[in-house]
Amino acid sequence: MSDIATSVIVDGTLNTLIGASVVTWSLILIKGIQHLRIGFHNRKFSKAFWSSPNIQAAAQLEDLKGPAARVAGAGFSTLIETDDGASTHDLEHTWDRQELLDRRLRQQMQKERGSLESGLAVLATIGSISPFVGLFGTVWGIMGALTSISKSGSASLEVVAGPIGEALIATAVGIAVAVPAVVGYNFFIRRNKVIWAFLDDFAIDFVHLALKASFIIERPKGKSQTQPNLKGISGKKGTPFVESSDDLIAQEAHA
Repeated sequence: MSDIATSVIVDGTLNTLIGASVVTWSLILIKGIQHLRIGFHNRKFSKAFWSSPNIQAAAQLEDLKGPAARVAGAGFSTLIETDDGASTHDLEHTWDRQELLDRRLRQQMQKERGSLESGLAVLATIGSISPFVGLFGTVWGIMGALTSISKSGSASLEVVAGPIGEALIATAVGIAVAVPAVVGYNFFIRRNKVIWAFLDDFAIDFVHLALKASFIIERPKGKSQTQPNLKGISGKKGTPFVESSDDLIAQEAHA
């Protein structure tokens, strides 16, 4: 085993661990900022929502962001959609209003959960494998050091300490990389559980408020409902659809 090959492998291991450390701290920073923003937006929306006199007034809230606001938006959109009076016959609308509302809220919550959990798998992976990567570099370095010692024919402390000490650095770096990744992963998992519990409680409260309002939310002003276009629709074959009694009298006079 050549000294060059040993040096390349050990150096490659250390560079890999350094890269993993950069990724770890970048994810911790990004997720930390994300959770700070989520906490701020959720508190702001919760204060505005529960300060509204009724659920209709809460539906008019604007310029609000965050997971709770998006969950509420999905709920309001569902209530408005089911109150349009349109007869939509598809699997999406085979539920009753409460079941459909609960389903849409859960779907939006799952989307928020996916966003919260993004990047955590990378932290878990780095925290799990970094010590073993460092150990691999250490074992390979010790093998190279022992080979060099056997070639030199001397086993004095001065000859052994240098190569063995350099090889052990890889294990220390692996542990140093793994600890922040594991701590960050556990911290964000705990924060995700807190946010998920908050969203779950909010969704339950939203359904209860909608139930009190009979699942009826008026469409916001400025958004008129789409009226069906009856022009060109025929009743019997060859007979145009008549919209009023005046049109019927005119057709009989013409005939």
